[in-house]
Amino acid sequence: MVKTSGRLLTMLSLLQSRRDWPGEELAARLGVSSRTVRRDVDRLRELGYPITTFKGPDGGYRLDAGTRMPPLLFDDDQAIATAVALGSATATGAEIGEGAARALATLRQVMPARLRRRLDTLRPSVVDPSDATTSRPDGDLLSTIGAAVHAREELRFDYGRGPDTEREQEGPPVAPRRVQPHHLVTWRGRWYLVAWEDAREDWRVLRVDRIALRGLHGPRFTPRELPGGDVAAFVTGRFRGSAQGTAWPCEGEVVLSLPAAAVAPFAGDGVVEEVDAGRCRLFLGSWSWIGLASALGRFDADFDVIGPPELDDACAHLARRYHRRGRTTVESDVPAADET
Repeated sequence: MVKTSGRLLTMLSLLQSRRDWPGEELAARLGVSSRTVRRDVDRLRELGYPITTFKGPDGGYRLDAGTRMPPLLFDDDQAIATAVALGSATATGAEIGEGAARALATLRQVMPARLRRRLDTLRPSVVDPSDATTSRPDGDLLSTIGAAVHAREELRFDYGRGPDTEREQEGPPVAPRRVQPHHLVTWRGRWYLVAWEDAREDWRVLRVDRIALRGLHGPRFTPRELPGGDVAAFVTGRFRGSAQGTAWPCEGEVVLSLPAAAVAPFAGDGVVEEVDAGRCRLFLGSWSWIGLASALGRFDADFDVIGPPELDDACAHLARRYHRRGRTTVESDVPAADET
């Protein structure tokens, strides 16, 4: 029975690895006869796996989509990737959060101890799940950094373009950075390391895909208290340029000459309120008043500044700057006297 069960799992793994398997090739890989393969396929069908038969000179078997979810078989990397993704989904606040949490609990329960330990070092804090990017740090790098966070071991690394950062360059060598890693987080699709750096006497939020480690297993450290005690609030504040809390350092209110429905999809974390059919009130924040005034231009509509005065001043400053730029462009386009 054990031998048969092991063979069924191997067959299932093979069927998941590619679309079509000729019967003779599948039998050879499993070390059994074609008749045994047919019996094993029938057993998998009884378990709910939608295995179809295709005919021809190399007739064989194919694992298709079915009408219900059968048991799944993952290799180690697939199991870890699925668990990390489920853990991220539980923090998004979306409707799938509860289902993701239950799925993660089920997956973790059947994981061998070695995979559970690996998963524990890779469980990030999801600060902002929106606007996913193409940043995909190396899995081994994430595992190593996650293990250092878990073990409270210092890290030494070059910081620049990423794992391929050139260490040899003209001039004196640059000393590696040395930090105390505290948290792995994701922000809008990117992975970041939250760490204390003695040389700068400050907390740092560092992109993982720009880290090139120098050695492993640094000295242990006693963790410091993260300002505010909440990693999500801390990282959000850092990205918004706010020393304390998650609020933007500059926030303003305007009335846009656009319907609320046209503004809401592009307002980011701003708040949109309908005024009437053709106007809406927008509360928006940014890292600076000029940055906030510039952000309003993307809506390509007239607007009135409700407040504060700093936003009105920033809009006037930008208007003068753009006016000077426009005038310079017009004057440069006027042909010289000898060209007319």
